[in-house]
Amino acid sequence: MKKEQDYFEVLRKIEKEPKSSQRQLADELGFSLGKLNYCLKALQSKGLIKIENFKKNPNKLNYFYVLTPKGIAQKTKLTLGYMKRKMKEYDELKKELKGR
Repeated sequence: MKKEQDYFEVLRKIEKEPKSSQRQLADELGFSLGKLNYCLKALQSKGLIKIENFKKNPNKLNYFYVLTPKGIAQKTKLTLGYMKRKMKEYDELKKELKGR
């Protein structure tokens, strides 16, 4: 469950800022570089993202992250799961407050 949440956060961030460096992504997500690298490699091996070098950039350490169609579908599925969990939490809190 936690891994899915991490993957969801990475997919969301990549969709918004595909040209971010790994350091930027890790900082914004609150991940260590190692954890982010692990997530990126896992997402790439599942076919959810593509990782490409900037073609004309002399600094070959810069990458461009692209969600694949499979990645977009998975992000949508994870988003729906996230929303269902949050709605359930909201309903439980609402019941708890009514009982007071």
